[in-house]
Amino acid sequence: MLTLPNDIKSFLDSFQKKGYKIYVVGGPVRDMLLGKPITNWDFATDATPEKILKLFPEGFYNNQFGTVGISLQEGMLLEVTTFRKEGNYKDARHPDKIEWAKTIEEDLARRDFTINAMAYDGKKIVDLYRGQEDLAKKSIRAVGDPDKRFSEDALRLMRAIRLASELGFLIEDNTRTSIQKKAQLITKISWERIRDELLKILASANPSEGILFLRNTGLLTFILPELDICFIIPQKSPKRHHIFDVGTHLVMSLKHCPSKDTITRLASLLHDIGKSKTFRRDESTGLITFYNHEVVGTQMVEKIADRFRFSGKQKEKLVRLVQYHQFTVSELQTDKAVRRFIRNVGKEYLLDILDLRYSDRVGSGAAPTSWRYELFKKRLDEVQKEPFSISDLKIDGNDVMKILQLKPGPQVGNVLKSIFNDVEEGRVKNEKEVLLKKLGEFKVSSLK
Repeated sequence: MLTLPNDIKSFLDSFQKKGYKIYVVGGPVRDMLLGKPITNWDFATDATPEKILKLFPEGFYNNQFGTVGISLQEGMLLEVTTFRKEGNYKDARHPDKIEWAKTIEEDLARRDFTINAMAYDGKKIVDLYRGQEDLAKKSIRAVGDPDKRFSEDALRLMRAIRLASELGFLIEDNTRTSIQKKAQLITKISWERIRDELLKILASANPSEGILFLRNTGLLTFILPELDICFIIPQKSPKRHHIFDVGTHLVMSLKHCPSKDTITRLASLLHDIGKSKTFRRDESTGLITFYNHEVVGTQMVEKIADRFRFSGKQKEKLVRLVQYHQFTVSELQTDKAVRRFIRNVGKEYLLDILDLRYSDRVGSGAAPTSWRYELFKKRLDEVQKEPFSISDLKIDGNDVMKILQLKPGPQVGNVLKSIFNDVEEGRVKNEKEVLLKKLGEFKVSSLK
């Protein structure tokens, strides 16, 4: 028997004492069997939404699917849905009509995968489709006819792969074959929904395997064609360190990305997609080049970000990381050049672009680091102790106007720019007394 938290037991009791049937269903049952923590609790009951609201008047119900939301203490939201059976699906996403069902068996028959089609009433598990057996096999298998399941809701095509990536499972043969057959149906799904599933794949424990699942099932062609084509772009050539084609390199980069941030992981997956459009091979030497691939790639990820309806901040980060991923690491770089790099990338994305560089190196078959790279990281720390912009100066416009007796205007900004340039070049220190003295000299010289 599975162990339920006391507040969940009490919640089930409140229905059962009134003569209603109620079950924990779907993901929570699966995760309890796997020993994973539960963050969202879903229930199915024979009580209609109106009857549920009589039991819990504080609940809310504003949808056609029979789901009532009920908040417990500490912000926990429980979702209770009346047993239902569904009619035909015309748009490959939503049923044309929903009817209340009388039994949990009818309700489970409409669910997507066997490991999500189990129910638990606090005493026994209802498992009509051998979900526990599939958990033991680490297998994702559709409930009943997979063709029908994916035709009903095409988002299930990606959900199967997302579950496989999160759980480290494989997709059962018939289910996988059906995904390949029905892959084009994903075009009926909104880009926002596709984006959400893709980001969950990237956030999973096995993101690179998830991307390969997408490719091997044909879904990648419809979701990220810019990446899919990269698997036929070679890189191995004289005087080049790469050992993989571009697509495999990108997947390997994702695999080795140390960041948990999904946009940084996506950048590691897409950083070289510009190579598909800049590929050139010298027929006499066999040398392969990808000149300006980072420029072309930046333009491509801008369009990808718009297609996936990313937020402005998500787009900015993705574009910035791809745009500057090809940064130079040299012991000969001046502090000014290092500061320029930090300004271009942005301080808030520095760790992300270093994670991207790491994944790029390891994904190419190179050593994770080098002495130049380690020196560069130290330089990044050191130069950040110095001012990066005029606002970092120990003096401001008020000091300039007071000492030089200027009124607000462009002259004040020009003086601050001149002072900042001296500080940046190391001619004066960023100390208030030193800078005020410099201003005094500026005043004298300007009066001559």
